[in-house]
Amino acid sequence: MISPVSLILRELRHHRFNAGLALFALTAAVALLVVVRLLTTAAERETRRVVRDLGFNLRIIPRDTDPEQFFLTGYSSGTLPADSVQRLAAGAGAFLSFNHLTPSLERRIQLEGREALLTGLGRAVVGPGEGKQPMGFNIPDGKAYVGHVLAQRLQAKPGLALNVQGRALTVERVLVEAGTDDDIRLFTSLGDAQAILGLPDRISEIKAIDCLCLTADQDPLTQLRQALEKLLPESRVIQMRTMADARARQRQAAERVAAFAVPLTLLVAAAWTCTLAILNVRNRRQELGLWRALGTSSTRIASLFLGKAILLGLVAALLGYLAGTGIALSFGPRLFPVTAAGIQPEHLLLPWALLLAPGFAALASFLPAMIAVTQDPAETLRAD
Repeated sequence: MISPVSLILRELRHHRFNAGLALFALTAAVALLVVVRLLTTAAERETRRVVRDLGFNLRIIPRDTDPEQFFLTGYSSGTLPADSVQRLAAGAGAFLSFNHLTPSLERRIQLEGREALLTGLGRAVVGPGEGKQPMGFNIPDGKAYVGHVLAQRLQAKPGLALNVQGRALTVERVLVEAGTDDDIRLFTSLGDAQAILGLPDRISEIKAIDCLCLTADQDPLTQLRQALEKLLPESRVIQMRTMADARARQRQAAERVAAFAVPLTLLVAAAWTCTLAILNVRNRRQELGLWRALGTSSTRIASLFLGKAILLGLVAALLGYLAGTGIALSFGPRLFPVTAAGIQPEHLLLPWALLLAPGFAALASFLPAMIAVTQDPAETLRAD
């Protein structure tokens, strides 16, 4: 008796056109899913980076800050302990709500006989998976970044020595024109700002990004305030609503695209594979009826169709993974230039493809297989 494997190979060779179409459908499905996976991940990464560069959308300030004073001057006159950032970051579930936590101390100062904004920035604390991509500047002690307008007034260039209320600083960078009050700002390290202002171990606020990605109608502020009440009760949070909404809508749009593309790909591939299998059964009714009349068992006939589908699924998994990865690596960097370097093959997708593609193919072929084994051989031969 011919072994099932030999029979499947003969079946593939004899009906190679139908097998080729089924293989193409499965390969295309796997390739498209790999492309969708890699490019969706790239799109989410790109979206995170782009919306991150919009700037901080949360400002965490002392609870007793006068709102009128805060909005008039642009900063809080009160202070928080400098370790508030570590407390917030270490709190249970903190990164579910807050990320890129950056301590700062800000005041107006006299510089060369005119007012300027002094902003001391501490090291940002980022959430898991962010790598080493904190927002803002990492300014060494003794260095200063000078805003565009302020630099013009001081005729500042990199290397210029500044005396800021008795503390010597060296201009490290002159910033490009921002069109905001950053143009009259002197950025220093947090330690330098604390020394200049005589406020050791104090900060005026924590700048952050919310990780909820909810629009205003989804009420993110309630959740943010509840989290902050548990983690840092002596503070309050102000959300820059327009910026937060833009960030949330962009992130949600990227997620909707992924949620739509994957089911659609599976549906099309399943319909294609199932249709080809049904046509194969219909075109071979006489052959199948003869097999049944000669005593071939239903199990053997079903195993032929399902085994064929599984074998095609294995081959399609390998070909689809290679094709999909190649397409994503070719076109991904052009589509997502900001995070192009992050687009890499996901090797774990191959074992998943080898596991799921054969099962998917067998499932799509299950109905045609059942049609094949339930046909009455007498009726089939009489009809033909």
